[in-house]
Order: sequence, then structure tokens, then C-alpha cells
Amino acid sequence: MQTSKCFDIFISCIDAMHNGELIRSEGSRDKEFHFQNWCEQRIKETGLLYELGGRNAYPDFRLVEHMEGYEIKGLRYPGRERDFDANSNLPTGFNNGRQMFYIFGRYPSDPSEHKTASRNEYPIIDLVVVHGDFMCANREYVHQNKHISGFGTYGDIKIRDRKMYIVPTPFALVDGTTGLSTLIVPDTFTAPDSFVCVGDLVRTETEQLVVGYAFNLANNAMTSKQIKNPNAGKKHVFKAYRHKLQSNKPVSMRNRDC
Repeated sequence: MQTSKCFDIFISCIDAMHNGELIRSEGSRDKEFHFQNWCEQRIKETGLLYELGGRNAYPDFRLVEHMEGYEIKGLRYPGRERDFDANSNLPTGFNNGRQMFYIFGRYPSDPSEHKTASRNEYPIIDLVVVHGDFMCANREYVHQNKHISGFGTYGDIKIRDRKMYIVPTPFALVDGTTGLSTLIVPDTFTAPDSFVCVGDLVRTETEQLVVGYAFNLANNAMTSKQIKNPNAGKKHVFKAYRHKLQSNKPVSMRNRDC
């Protein structure tokens, strides 16, 4: 069984939400980092040492004394909340020797409509801290951007293959998280006694794996190359947790067809 500091960070988050700690925007252009700043303060409050990843680095925060990383994703609600763009790395539970966690937080699209929010403050509607394996358990794939030469009328233009992954959020994958704070980790993790399990979640590996793709520059058609997944049907088991003083509303896998 594994231990993790994600439980400490989760408690710091729910304490701050309970105490009315709002997201504070520094200005109209601060659309990406206000929730990240809020999460940084929560990590500080745990006393854990950490390093910042930088604007284009992955992950956003790396713990110094523990092999864990945290990537932050703020989501406007209502708005785009069922998936997100991953521009720098495929979201998985393991990167460069570290366990990877994602912190998703939803906040109002128009905070002025919320009675407790000023123009530069955003209340958090709900929050999910999730282990990266819940979104993708592939630990062999290495993200790289490549380019080819010879494009254009004179053959001196390069085409860069810069991959972007569109990934379902926990709000699209499970039911029972709306308006609450939830922690989702593999079932191999040992939770402190102050936590209670509110859901057993299972993700099943797909029958086919995409191992390549091609883009036809003449007709703008994109095709994929697939192989049979040698682990097709394998179950990956996770548990949803909350602190014992929180709601025990159950969390379950959502029907992906809805």
C-alpha cells in the first residue's frame, strides 16, 4: 500500500473552502493563474516544500521531499468543463519518477452574479483532486514534439507536430462530485483514518490502441493507426474519498453515452 501527501493537500483545500478563501484575480488578463495561485497557497499551508514548474513546464508544482507532482486545472462553470486541453504532456499518474495528481476546481463564469463574490474574487463551486492514472494509465509513452522539412512552394518551410491532448475531466467521468470536494486515488493508496471511502471506481482498458496517425495535407484528412491492446479488458480500480466531516454522498462512474 502507498502513502501520499495528496491527503494533506486535499484537507488544506477543503479547509480553505470552508473558511471562505476565494480565488483572487489580479486583473482581466489573469485567466489562467488565479486558481493556480489559490492552490499554491493551499500547498504552502501544509508546510510541504515545493518547486514551481514555470509557465510552460510540467507539472505546475513538484514536492521537494516527496516524489509527487501537482498539475492545476481551473474550469469555468457553466462553460467548458467536460474536457480540457493538455498541451505539454499526456495526463498520466507517473512522470519523471513522480506520482502525478491533478487538482480540478470549478468557479462561476460570471462571478458578479454570485452574491459572495466581488469583481475580482471567485468562489470555488466544487473541487476534485485526482491521481493521473484515472485519466490515463500509460506509463511508457514519452511526449515529444517533432518537425519535418521541405514544405511550401520553395521547400524551405518546416511543419511542426505539436501534440495537444483533449482529456475528459473527472466531472465528465463520474457522478456525485457536484458542489462537493472529492479525492480520487488508486485503491493501492492507504487513506488516513480521518477519510472515508464514498465510491469504488473502475476504469477498463480499451480494445484498440492508437499507435500512430497521419495528416493528408491535400485534403486535410486525418487518419489513425490502431493495434489490439494486449491489456484489453484490464481493470484499474480507484477509490473516491472525502474527509469524515464532509458529505458521504456516493461517487460512481458515469455512463459515457449520456
